Amino acid sequence: MTATHALTTGSTPEPRTTDGRPAPPSRSTCAIVGGGPAGLVLGLLLARAGIEVTVFEKHADFLRDFRGDTVHPSTLQTLDDLGLLDRFLTLPHTRVDHIALPDSAGRRVPVVDFSRLPVAHPYVAMVPQWDLLDLVAGAASAEPTFTLVREHEVTGVVRDGDRVTGVTWTSPRGTGTLAADLVVACDGRWSVVRRAVGLPCRGFPVPFDVWWFRLPTDGAVGGSLVPRVAAGRALVTIPREGYLQCAYLAPKGRDSALRAAGIEAFRADLRTLAPELGGEVARLVSMDDVKHLDVRLERLRRWSAPGVLCLGDAAHAMSPVGGVGPVPRPRRVRARTDVVARPRHRARTTHRAGPAVGAPRTGRARASCVRMPANRGVRNAQL
Repeated sequence: MTATHALTTGSTPEPRTTDGRPAPPSRSTCAIVGGGPAGLVLGLLLARAGIEVTVFEKHADFLRDFRGDTVHPSTLQTLDDLGLLDRFLTLPHTRVDHIALPDSAGRRVPVVDFSRLPVAHPYVAMVPQWDLLDLVAGAASAEPTFTLVREHEVTGVVRDGDRVTGVTWTSPRGTGTLAADLVVACDGRWSVVRRAVGLPCRGFPVPFDVWWFRLPTDGAVGGSLVPRVAAGRALVTIPREGYLQCAYLAPKGRDSALRAAGIEAFRADLRTLAPELGGEVARLVSMDDVKHLDVRLERLRRWSAPGVLCLGDAAHAMSPVGGVGPVPRPRRVRARTDVVARPRHRARTTHRAGPAVGAPRTGRARASCVRMPANRGVRNAQL
């Protein structure tokens, strides 16, 4: 097998399976593993630069309750830069203007006031992540060089010597391989690509895990996050339309004990933490509705190897507290896109300036959103 070492463009017709869904082509300039925030934003940016990109998403949809919901001011600015903010604001969402903590008397004491930030969008938008991903995927699918294949799980990488030249995949309809000039691992903290390449990872101790669940509510959810804290545990309620998305924090390793104690004991603990939610807590039916997140804090010593680049949790798994996991991904993807796309722009035979990488093809003109210094490790993943 001979690896290709220059980013190329093209408009190969999108192949389809017998049920009408997109199927992976046999080759793509860039293969992105994982349809989360990092993978889809990168796919959109590269497609707008005219680069053929295929995104693999192992699930049939994005409907997973444990996904982060916080869209911070910097991410809102990214959406604005991409020309997607107006559409984003039409999604059902709530705005968090401040964060408060209870004092010893139970009174709410404001500790964060987002409205004082000197930015265009001084608030946190609480939006189910599946709606955000559907929005970005829809925008990317409008680009002729973008392909999103769902229910296709990447199982490994293809090599030519020490260089990664593609991926292997499996789906309910069979298995296959895709050759690519660049493979980008956006497949999370348990990254298959990272493990296959063998990039060394440094871990840091984390003393807690998170259990996610939802509580339907008929009352107003408000615009404030108020964590409830007790000895060795905490509860954070995230306002959504019609229900509360809840995060229960407790010492790491307690999942088996919580499930063995059963739903009644879990409800009782929730009522102790948040007595005002007694009615909502009664609607929690089973421990099967409580999803465990094994919190990890780690980072790769090097984010790249020949033909492969890691982004998002695949490069640096972060704590979900404060939404710091989802927040940096779009910003860092913007920075990396210029590095990945630059060879394509160097190869142009005309000196006429094209659209900025990441700029929408229609609508008002925008400055390039990816003119940021690239680190040496990413540069080494260039083709």
